[in-house]
Amino acid sequence: MARSYSSSRSRSRTPAPFIAFLLVASFGILFAGCNGPEDVGEDQDFVFTQENIDEAHDLAQQAASGALTGTGASPYLEGVDSGSGATDTAVLDLSMVSTYNSIRAGQGTVGKNVYRVTNEFLNVRDKTSTTAANVARLVYGDSVEVLSFPNAGWAEVKTAAGQTGFVSIRYIAKMTSDEKLAEEKKAFEGQYFVSYGFVNMRKEANQSSEKLGEIPGQTIVKPNSINGAWANVTYDGKVGYVAMSYLSPFTPNFIVRQNQYTLPVLHYQLTKGQETEILKSLTDHVAALKAAGKTFTTFAKFHDQLVEQQRRDIRLDDKNVIVAVTGITPDNVRALSDALIAANIDATFFIQTRYIGLSGITQKTLLNLMANGFDVQPNTHTGDDLRALTNAQVELELKQSRKIIEDLTNKDVVAVAYPQGGSNDRVMELASQAGYLMGLGTGSDKVFTRDQLLNIPGIDIFPNMTAEEVVTLATTK
Repeated sequence: MARSYSSSRSRSRTPAPFIAFLLVASFGILFAGCNGPEDVGEDQDFVFTQENIDEAHDLAQQAASGALTGTGASPYLEGVDSGSGATDTAVLDLSMVSTYNSIRAGQGTVGKNVYRVTNEFLNVRDKTSTTAANVARLVYGDSVEVLSFPNAGWAEVKTAAGQTGFVSIRYIAKMTSDEKLAEEKKAFEGQYFVSYGFVNMRKEANQSSEKLGEIPGQTIVKPNSINGAWANVTYDGKVGYVAMSYLSPFTPNFIVRQNQYTLPVLHYQLTKGQETEILKSLTDHVAALKAAGKTFTTFAKFHDQLVEQQRRDIRLDDKNVIVAVTGITPDNVRALSDALIAANIDATFFIQTRYIGLSGITQKTLLNLMANGFDVQPNTHTGDDLRALTNAQVELELKQSRKIIEDLTNKDVVAVAYPQGGSNDRVMELASQAGYLMGLGTGSDKVFTRDQLLNIPGIDIFPNMTAEEVVTLATTK
């Protein structure tokens, strides 16, 4: 069935408290942000006026008759703003977009002077001094281009906004991989810095030789030659000798990140009328995967590991697999949950948010799924192929479905499953702008790299596949 889309710009805006938990109805399904007294937390202070309630009833009646779209399709929430300070729309948090872009940056940044901020915040100053005036203020995950290293304590940088200034070296690091670390370090080979307050430069390589001057602490030098305890250096137009005991090798900070992941994503689509057969196969497959030594993770847990890899070198266990399920409806969600609980594994549920509501998959159901260790992420709102939609329609699908799940679960949404596995560069860019770190596509690869995180291959698993076939698909040869 073709779906009708409309832009929020062409409609009058609904009051903010109502949008945050808007009751959207279609064929008797109400999209709700409040279910019952048992599901409302103390921090939920949304207030509904009688006007809001009357409008919800009108929406329900219009949706049931198809008056909202002319086709009987589910009506859309107002477009979700992404800015700060908006007072008349629900706001989507996009504060992690910069960090996620950094996480997805693969080996393509090697050889470029791009560094990441590793502290919660970092001041860019107009001179190499902590008392100098601020030019800009950066936050964790921001990127800068390093123009030079004036000394071992400071870097001259250019921000993404084009501002130039100086930052403390201790709070920035260059992301690299195992394969590229040696190449990165080679660029600083032979460089030293004065690791004391100052060091005397002498005419000859002995302590009693004539003093030519002093080299201040933190100064970076590249010795012309090193002979035992002495280094021949050039400084301030003079050539002389300094004691090696006052010099230390200079290299900036590097964070080594895993760039390639062995992580099979087994994609089960719950096709209507075949749910029983699919769930039976899923149970058999899981038992065989366990026997083969596989462990089960989720997109949410993978997200946490990727974020932590921005701080330190940790590795993903290559025995991990992800079970991802789409095609989830109010009619099959309970059976799916029961089957996976019985199998005692974690899995990711990708849900089309049009099914979420008082008469569908309720907030309480979502919270129960998460309490049982399952990960809940969106399969967009309608399930339409995003490649066939306009930019505005794709943006609404991505942002709306993310906002609905985050509001109801109070958990960050980090991944989206593209309906029909359909994605392209345009769709992935819009997913990035909507605040997603990962996207699930389709493919047979078990191994992918960072720059594929927005199109992770999902291996389609069918009920007629044997357990042995699935184990083979999940095993790297």
